Amino acid sequence: MRVIEYRPEPGEFAWTFGGAAPVRTVRPGDVLKLWTEDCFAGKVGTEQDLVSQVCEFPFLNPQTGPFYVDGARPGDTLALHFVSIEPARSVGAATTVPFFGALTSDAHTASLQEALPELVWLYELDNARRTVTYHAKSADLTFDLPMDPMHGTVGVAPGALEARSSLVPDAHGGNLDTPEMRAGVTAYFGVNVEGALFSLGDGHARQGEGEACGTGVEVAMNTVVIVELVPGVATPWPRLESDAYLMSVGAATPLENAYRVAQVDMTGWLSELCGVDRMDAYQIVAQAALAPVAQVCNPIYTVTSKIAKSLVPAGVAYRGIHADLRARAAQLG
Repeated sequence: MRVIEYRPEPGEFAWTFGGAAPVRTVRPGDVLKLWTEDCFAGKVGTEQDLVSQVCEFPFLNPQTGPFYVDGARPGDTLALHFVSIEPARSVGAATTVPFFGALTSDAHTASLQEALPELVWLYELDNARRTVTYHAKSADLTFDLPMDPMHGTVGVAPGALEARSSLVPDAHGGNLDTPEMRAGVTAYFGVNVEGALFSLGDGHARQGEGEACGTGVEVAMNTVVIVELVPGVATPWPRLESDAYLMSVGAATPLENAYRVAQVDMTGWLSELCGVDRMDAYQIVAQAALAPVAQVCNPIYTVTSKIAKSLVPAGVAYRGIHADLRARAAQLG
């Protein structure tokens, strides 16, 4: 396996999916050792660093990439296996931002209420203990939460000459903000343009389902990913595979439409894997699927449809590439 290390210079980040020139050309089978900046571009380091003052819209969610995958063509599927995702700093930040988040009004859910206070919480990250430490602002309360590193933003260039902000998700991936995008998982994206042009960023040391305040515990990441290609197999919406689950991520508003997109995609996937028609697959989804809400704070919401492999006698997904990538990851040590 060829190993490529890449750490972007400050001027090399992408802020969109599509519309950015590739920073490197990689081949299927390559291992990428990458560094990604946090969603604030590293500008929130103290409790006094308010996002509205230190960050400039739309320069949020800087992406490492895009990477041109040699041989990737529209109609193929890009498979990205996350070998490891590790915080690159010892402190992560979570914030509230005026009129942003699931529990405040915004431009599309308008009200006459005042903006919530703009605050910054700093979390100490302990890689050895695998914890993130919360400190309350209003009381003498401190406790640890389990570290669960993930990437909020992963995706490919959309088709039809589009360039999409790294702040939004859609069928190309993007700002999905699902905690399921963690180490040990293989993510599948439909290729829309030659070379796929995939990017990633927005590392979270952990995040609750829904990302209610609009941020996880945001931190730069050191990430190792194996790149593969499944030629001639289309993937209509982002999909994930772990050792235990098959998952589909839907993006839409309102929230129930994101739920529908994820469940419809899972229905089609199970129809193929189980060799049954759509109505039989619909019944499997109805009785076996979980539907964790990924986030309800971005301009487009995301929901994950999640099926335990142990419950469904399904065929092997994507020609068994997840198991193969897991074996290759083990060889890396």
